[in-house]
Amino acid sequence: MVQVVVVGGGIGGLAVAVFLGRRGHRVTVLEKDSRGTGTDMESDFFDWHRPQVPQAMQPHNLHAPVRTVLRSEAPDVYASMLRFGAEEWHEFHRMSRSTPPGPDDADLISIRARRVLLERALSDAARDQPEVVIRQGDPATALISETRDGHHHIVGVHSTTGPHPADLVIDAAGRRSPIPAWLAQHGGRSPVIDTHRTGIAYFCRWYRLRPDAARTPATNTTGGSTSFALGGVFPSDNGIFAINLVVSTTDPTRTALRDPQVFEAIARTYPGCAEWLALPHDAVGPVRAMAGLHNRSTSLIDTDGPIVTGLLGIGDTVMHTNPTLGLGIPFALRMSAWVAANVHRPPGADLVVDQHHWIATTLTPWFDHQVTSDREAETQLRQGWQSTPAGTHPRPNNTSTPLRAALPWCALDDPHVMRARARVRNLMDLPDTAYTAPDIERRVTEWLNDHPTFTPPPQGPSREAWEQITAARTIQTTSGPTH
Repeated sequence: MVQVVVVGGGIGGLAVAVFLGRRGHRVTVLEKDSRGTGTDMESDFFDWHRPQVPQAMQPHNLHAPVRTVLRSEAPDVYASMLRFGAEEWHEFHRMSRSTPPGPDDADLISIRARRVLLERALSDAARDQPEVVIRQGDPATALISETRDGHHHIVGVHSTTGPHPADLVIDAAGRRSPIPAWLAQHGGRSPVIDTHRTGIAYFCRWYRLRPDAARTPATNTTGGSTSFALGGVFPSDNGIFAINLVVSTTDPTRTALRDPQVFEAIARTYPGCAEWLALPHDAVGPVRAMAGLHNRSTSLIDTDGPIVTGLLGIGDTVMHTNPTLGLGIPFALRMSAWVAANVHRPPGADLVVDQHHWIATTLTPWFDHQVTSDREAETQLRQGWQSTPAGTHPRPNNTSTPLRAALPWCALDDPHVMRARARVRNLMDLPDTAYTAPDIERRVTEWLNDHPTFTPPPQGPSREAWEQITAARTIQTTSGPTH
């Protein structure tokens, strides 16, 4: 049995506490926020001001690894999410004809739900776990360290209520964790940080379907893109969905998107968004913006080896990313599961090295892909608004080759291509592996031969229409329900 102190009670901190507690380890979670998720999820989601967790109010992609890890480590947590209203979703539902998933597709099921459902389910499980103690409103204030085996070794944490000795400390304090600075204060070497700023801005608004509305439109289109903007729908739980618009932080029209009428008028120019907004609904809350984001990875190993022992990081502390690929929560749960499976080992240099190696081989390739994708998207969005001729419908994003441009449309007809796409979207195969497989390239090529006049249809507004809408002081929507 290991005594563990977890710094941070977010999704990663709660998950690792539950996973460890169920293996018999004693866990203390130190969380600085005095409020945790309660029984009123709607209030927790819409009314809880959480400046330290800006992503909490944004829509999330809960990709298949979330379901896979929970079903393995805490099936009751997953069952609670479903009971709270989360919905399972398979990419095969997008296909133009009914094609049942194959026996190897069980791990391609994602979850449609707001983040708060997972927080509530994990919080309930942690509070019910006898080995877990959650100290809400009791933030960590300093590390307790000693020298052991020639390493800077962490043996506990001070909080506002006193010392908490530990065999292992887990940093789950997120992207603003104070622990890297504390290591330097203790005379240790600084963690190795790799950071990349993203010049992409997000605007979202939440909507609630009315009781008499269909739960989904007739088609399953949920997104569209042009070279200067993206528009998407995030179907969620309990009849809640979000519309999301993405632009360059340099786009001079971006501030207009904070106006709800402008936001909705723009959203209606994207076919998928328009289909959802055509259903009877009510808007919930204002337009919410998020920008100033980074892709950043942090390592406790430098060229001289481990900079500290007795300490492991998980979640955004180790790797936080721009949300376009939806890596955050799946990564946090996978890291938590790895720690829980390995924490019985001595908390020395080998444990730190092994976690570093596992992250480098399993998760870092996706981090690198996120960095590359964001760099390309940032450049395209910036150049898109600068160079798109007025009145044109620019080519959608991610269409650098005819095969790549046709692949999403081919997938609607071909289950093999849809499976490849689902494996990419659910973080199982990188696109350069999945989409260049000979069988997939052959199928997309044959599909193009059968559709010789194919060009990707317009998926959003012309730049001229965009600028006319964003320049208007008052927008009168002419379709859909009145709010």
